[in-house]
Amino acid sequence: MQNPNQKGISEMNATSTENVVVEAGGGQVVADVGLHALGRFADRVGVGSALSAAVGWQGPGRPIHDRGRVLTQTMLMFSGGGDSCADIETLGSQDRLFGTVCSDSTLYRTFTTSLDAAALVRARQAMARVRGDVWDRLPQLTAGGPVILDVDASLVEIHSENKEQTAATYKRGFGFHPMLCFADATGETLAARLRAGNAAANHPGDLLEVIDEAIGQLPTAVAAGHHDGDDADLAAIPIVVRSDSAGTSEAFVQGLGARNCGFQIVAARKQAVSAAVEAAISDPGRWQPALKPDGQTDLEATSDGRTAAVCEATDLVALPGWWPEDTRLIIRRQPLHPGTQTSLFPDLEYRYWGHYTDQNGDPAELDRQMRGHARCEDRIQRLKDSGMEHFPFTSFEANQAWLQTVAWASDLVIWFQQLCLTGPLSRARPKRLRYQLWRSPARVIRTARRDIIRILDHWPTAGDILTAYQRIAAFT
Repeated sequence: MQNPNQKGISEMNATSTENVVVEAGGGQVVADVGLHALGRFADRVGVGSALSAAVGWQGPGRPIHDRGRVLTQTMLMFSGGGDSCADIETLGSQDRLFGTVCSDSTLYRTFTTSLDAAALVRARQAMARVRGDVWDRLPQLTAGGPVILDVDASLVEIHSENKEQTAATYKRGFGFHPMLCFADATGETLAARLRAGNAAANHPGDLLEVIDEAIGQLPTAVAAGHHDGDDADLAAIPIVVRSDSAGTSEAFVQGLGARNCGFQIVAARKQAVSAAVEAAISDPGRWQPALKPDGQTDLEATSDGRTAAVCEATDLVALPGWWPEDTRLIIRRQPLHPGTQTSLFPDLEYRYWGHYTDQNGDPAELDRQMRGHARCEDRIQRLKDSGMEHFPFTSFEANQAWLQTVAWASDLVIWFQQLCLTGPLSRARPKRLRYQLWRSPARVIRTARRDIIRILDHWPTAGDILTAYQRIAAFT
């Protein structure tokens, strides 16, 4: 007996595609218009020319492929989803957009030969100057409040024992353990230091080296007074460094003091801190409502009326003498929910966590600011989505250069989003950008000895692409 709900199904068209004939030889189409816009933006802000002058050429004669051009096109490859040297040839198939693109073997030699340690230092300095020019176009980044830097480490699994300094990790994996530093206001990766898999997350020397490298990437006016040993009077713009509990060490805290940097560091679970939490629990008047990320009071309550709250517990804990005298301990409590992580204090109703800081201000506001450190996870994932999960070289030095280029590619996309896009795309993650923007198709026509790119009719981001080109053309 026929199901009445299936009546007429045979008359419907359930196919997902049209029946077309597919042939090779389409010379009048391109598929990466969004990446071309990103490349034009890179050229306009001077990425290629800066890297060309910094890296230079050490071989005989003149190179066929300028190294600044090669590295910029590599950034486009990373942005488009490539994660190996062979993926550069995808751009090579779009010569009407990208011109001559190097081969995978030339790209391999760029990282293994041209980008040695000295060249990488020069390249970082060149990119710092480009970053300064970009920040000049974004004055809100340094207008009011401190510049916040987030430092964190992450594990990258490597399935080969032939790569230098790969080692077993503390999570029983195998690979590298890079340490990274981000600018909170934009998400830029200011420093990316590749380390052996067995490197400690709380190594103060590594933490301070990454901070120094990050400060070196900031505009001169921001970095002034924040180099090791600088006079505090030179620091016109405050810098605050946020870290998880890996930063809870005398050497790191004192190192930040020597650089005239403030700190917000997650409090590790220790007996003294647990005692302070217990004392704060017995004093209900000490607590105040927590704030949401947007600064609004968090009034969301559980069925039994519990809400998130914050208090200052500085007077309830005796800090070791190496902490600065103005160090404060801020405690937050959050109603328990499934999957809650380990707490500073065992409790059946709340999860407790806290942080140390030398910053002035309301405890609830400082807690809200500290919770922004969690954005590191999204930024690390952004790097892993754009080349950081694959290190193609045996040489550790070449893999460090690869990681640095991944970081530059991420920064280039962030700059493009900040200066050329609006709406959801200005905040989109790599996957959405690739699907909706970078891979945009178009038709190529030739007129008046010029190529004209006509974006596919009804393409959903056609307006965004055209606006981006208009903004790029308006740069002075």
